Amino acid sequence: MRVAFLVCLTVYFACLVDAPILAQTPSSRLLVIGIDGCRPDSLAKANTPHLDRLIAEGGFSNRTTILGKYRKNDTVSGPGWSSFLTGVWADKHGVHDNSFEGKNYAEFPHFFQRVKHRWPAARTGSFVNWEPIDKHIVQSADVRVVYDSHGVKSYRDTDALLAETAAEFLRSGQPHVAMVYFGAVDESGHQFGFHPTVPEYVAAIETVDTHVGEVIGAMKQRSNYEGEDWLVIVSTDHGGRGKGHGGGHDEPEVLNTFLIVSGASAQKGTIEGSTFVVDVPVTGMTHLGMKIDTVWQLDGKSVGLRE
Repeated sequence: MRVAFLVCLTVYFACLVDAPILAQTPSSRLLVIGIDGCRPDSLAKANTPHLDRLIAEGGFSNRTTILGKYRKNDTVSGPGWSSFLTGVWADKHGVHDNSFEGKNYAEFPHFFQRVKHRWPAARTGSFVNWEPIDKHIVQSADVRVVYDSHGVKSYRDTDALLAETAAEFLRSGQPHVAMVYFGAVDESGHQFGFHPTVPEYVAAIETVDTHVGEVIGAMKQRSNYEGEDWLVIVSTDHGGRGKGHGGGHDEPEVLNTFLIVSGASAQKGTIEGSTFVVDVPVTGMTHLGMKIDTVWQLDGKSVGLRE
């Protein structure tokens, strides 16, 4: 009996030694940038060296779509950013307009929550200046910065503040996942028009590009940047036509946007096949090393990553 007990004890401790230890943080890192209301044809017209560099260092689609199989929600920011951050369409996350009535983030949460469930010690940061994103959608962010701008002050001014604050977050400490939202392009579209022939709109895209450069520069200044395997995803919630984008279900200028997936883990060149706004969080989580559980019922898929 004593011999059998010792054998069992030896096997038990051997199993403990060989058992994998569940990591508390991901081995890769992720930066998601949202540029509200940015049309891909206007992005192509603008002088954007920082975004161009991201495109050159990764994959790009200029035919990403903001609606999929479900098309009953309005083509505005509430459902747009909800899909962008949850990976599901409005029939699941429940947001059909900017009132956020019917929101169902308890069942279909911001992807930060899924990351934190997998890696409890992962450090996440959210930086926005459209306040409803922070109020309604953001979950499980260790750092939450919101500069409320709608009807308060210019998005142009608060975009600059967000870039500075997000850059500091990325430059220092141990960030694993960050989401940065810029609102001035959409503000300019509503004021002057969403179109590549509108100089104010194009200029707003160029200004945001400088903020993107500041944020990316801070990320690359990290002492261990080369060993951290960062992925940068850039996209938007909708395009625009005239001075609006609501009710744009049959308007290609509203529905068609863009997607950048950039970094050492990205597949360089044109992203083949259909891409959708719901692909953003799924691509990001896949890069981090998460197994996408079918129980989550996500509508998005991973795109633009090397196999």
